[in-house]
Amino acid sequence: MTEDRSGIERLLAIMARLRDREHGCPWDLEQDFATIAPYTIEEAYEVADAIDRGDLAALQDELGDLLLQVVFHAQMASEQGAFAFADVAAAISDKMVRRHPHVFADARADDADAVLRSWHQIKRDECQAQGDADRSALAGVARGIPEWQRAVKLQERAARVGFDWPDPAPVIGKLHEEIDEVRAEFAAVAADPDDAAARARLQEEIGDVLFVCANLARHAKVDVGAALRHANLKFERRFRAMEALADADGAGLPGLPLAVQDRYWDRAKADEKARRAMPEGGPDAVLPTS
Repeated sequence: MTEDRSGIERLLAIMARLRDREHGCPWDLEQDFATIAPYTIEEAYEVADAIDRGDLAALQDELGDLLLQVVFHAQMASEQGAFAFADVAAAISDKMVRRHPHVFADARADDADAVLRSWHQIKRDECQAQGDADRSALAGVARGIPEWQRAVKLQERAARVGFDWPDPAPVIGKLHEEIDEVRAEFAAVAADPDDAAARARLQEEIGDVLFVCANLARHAKVDVGAALRHANLKFERRFRAMEALADADGAGLPGLPLAVQDRYWDRAKADEKARRAMPEGGPDAVLPTS
């Protein structure tokens, strides 16, 4: 491997060396598409996390990790004679030009919605040209993506043909309806914990609640993944705070009655709200100046 390579050429050469049968890395040589796929998904989420935190230094690092995943898959494909990294880059370049005729040709798209309509129409035309016989509005929604994301995509596809509520109000009504059905199935399971059919119905009804929640987020133009990430971060932040409060009291959280733990939770929540309400510069910022 020459030392004067830089950028993507250097990364490609490093990956080729790692996969070299004689001089490569034993771990890298053992991998295949299936074993690397979970890392690819994980790195994509770490990119999203860096963006969510507004950490550009971390974003640079995580984008590099994600790029490595693309290079890794391309190297394995090249070894099988399927395709190489250059083919991946060429294919996505061609697709971007083809699906942006308002930029690279003489079509018009005056706003983002028009761009999306054009993109989806071009994509449908491409699928038909390739002999895809699935004419459903739901065709092409991948099964490998997270289910919350797939729920939103299915709903968006249905909405394009008019199958959608006109505003959030009936979605909220539907959510209440589904929660009532979950409550009923919980009662059925409680009456007979060994009733497998009741447990299956409970799972189905909880799934319906989650599906409607995704629909509600879509109507609110809220990203479901971002909303759930924020909720997870908030829970983690407050739980760690309540642990610290309990430790400061010499109590320790494990083993405390739930009612006592709830009081620590309320304190952590109140402390967080008080910090948010505090003027920039801390408590001294509200003192009068002489």
